[in-house]
Amino acid sequence: MQRHLVNRQSSLRHFFGTGGPALSSHSTIIRVLVSDDHPLMRDGLKAAIDRELDMKVVGEASDGAEAIEKFRSLLPDVALIDLQMPNVDGLQAIEAIRAEHSQAKIIVLTTYPGDARVIKAMTLGATSYLLKSAGGREILKAIRGAVSGEHTLAPEMALDLACHIGSESLTEREIAVLKLVAAGKGNRAIAEHLHLSEETIKSRMKSILLKLGATDRTHAVTTAVKRGFMD
Repeated sequence: MQRHLVNRQSSLRHFFGTGGPALSSHSTIIRVLVSDDHPLMRDGLKAAIDRELDMKVVGEASDGAEAIEKFRSLLPDVALIDLQMPNVDGLQAIEAIRAEHSQAKIIVLTTYPGDARVIKAMTLGATSYLLKSAGGREILKAIRGAVSGEHTLAPEMALDLACHIGSESLTEREIAVLKLVAAGKGNRAIAEHLHLSEETIKSRMKSILLKLGATDRTHAVTTAVKRGFMD
């Protein structure tokens, strides 16, 4: 928890340290929706964005459901969306927004890396993917880029994706098994919970370990979380 707060404070320093308003070639104001369940993060983003001459925060949302509703009513040019939010998470919000507005420009701004998470977000329609450790200038540049049709990927994420090119993804069934492993259940309990045979569970675990390059069940869980297959 303490580490999480330190990271958030560091991120806010990035936002507030962007300097004065920047001149832009855009002739119109870029209207931005900010969606994050932490008020301090929303305040930091709003302060950085509203200092710019060519953009303005027109709405804020504290969870995914509110983000969907605010996007529907405000129709912003760009939406900044966190992934980990209560009620409806960021991925669900992205999917719902893009289902209604296929040209929506959505920038994921999250604490959580992981190649599987990036691929999922981009597949659902995210325009860009940034970490909250990014500097304010990088975020502002991504917002302008999104309006112009550009895609921005955090350098760490690009490297992460490159490291896992060609690796097999976990299936939904394998992820279901791994979530129960993370909950502390053994093969027999998992089999009963999923109404499958214990041999089937053993087979899936073998496949999971192979795909993740994991040495044991605990290693498989930590690797899956790190790569974003599950939270």
